[in-house]
Amino acid sequence: MSNLYIVKIGIAAVKQNLYSVKMVTYKAAMVTKSNIGRTRVRHAATKSAPARPARKRSMARAAPSESTPYHHGALRSGLLGAAERVLERDGLAGLTLRAVAREAGVSHAAPTHHFGDLTGLVSELAAIGFRQFNAAMAAAGATGVLPIEKALARAKAYVAYAQAHPGMYGLMFRTERLDMKRPSLCEAANASFEGLAGAIGASRQEVISGESLSLEQAADIARAWSMVHGFTMLLLDGRLSDILHRLPPGTDAGTLLDAMLKRAIAHVPPV
Repeated sequence: MSNLYIVKIGIAAVKQNLYSVKMVTYKAAMVTKSNIGRTRVRHAATKSAPARPARKRSMARAAPSESTPYHHGALRSGLLGAAERVLERDGLAGLTLRAVAREAGVSHAAPTHHFGDLTGLVSELAAIGFRQFNAAMAAAGATGVLPIEKALARAKAYVAYAQAHPGMYGLMFRTERLDMKRPSLCEAANASFEGLAGAIGASRQEVISGESLSLEQAADIARAWSMVHGFTMLLLDGRLSDILHRLPPGTDAGTLLDAMLKRAIAHVPPV
C-alpha cells in the first residue's frame, strides 16, 4: 500500500474515535441531565405537598373519655349540669343518658358509670333542685318581721323559682320517675318539707315536729302547699291567663297571689 493510503486510513480511524468519544460524552451528559431533572421534580413535589402524617397517627382519634374535658373528679357535677340544661331545653321527655353524655361531650358510658341508670340520674338532679329550692325559701323567710310578711315572701320565692326553673320544678314532683329512697334526694326533700312545716308553725306560733303532726297542723300545711303549688302549676301551664285578662290593667300574677294569700290568712280561725 502507498503511504498516502495508509495516512488516509489513519485519519479515518482518528475521526471514528473522535465520534465515539463525542457520543459517549453526549450520552453521559444526557443521563446526568435526566437525573438532575428527576431530582428537581422530587424536590418540587416535596416542597409543594404538605407533609402527610403516618397513617396510624392520622387514623388515631381520641375517643371521648371521663378525663376529657373534665378533670379531677368534676365529671359527675359536669354531667348533672348537662342534665339540667337538657331538661330545661328539651323537657323531661328529652332527658336521656345519651342526650346528657352528648351535651357534656363525653362517652355514652359516662352517665351509666356515675348514676347507674336514668332513674339514678334524674333522682340526683331532683336532689339538686330541692337544695336550690330550699335555699331560695330560706332566704325569703329571712326577710320581713311579721309571720304574714315572711309567708308572703316565701310564697313569692316559691313561684319565682318555678318560673325560673320550670323543668327542674316539674321533675321534683314527678315521684314516679324518682328513687325517693336515694339518700341525697330523701334528705333534700325532707328538708323542703321541714322548711314548710317550720313556716306554718311560725304562723301558728308553735313548733311543729316533722315526725308527728296534729290534724290541724297537717291541714294548715296541706292547705298552704296546695294553694301555692296549685297556683304555680296553673301559672306555668298558662291556665291563669284568662283570669288575668279579666282583671284591671296592670294586675299581674304576683298581685293575684298576694290577694289569695291575704284572704286565706284572714280566714284562718285563731288558734
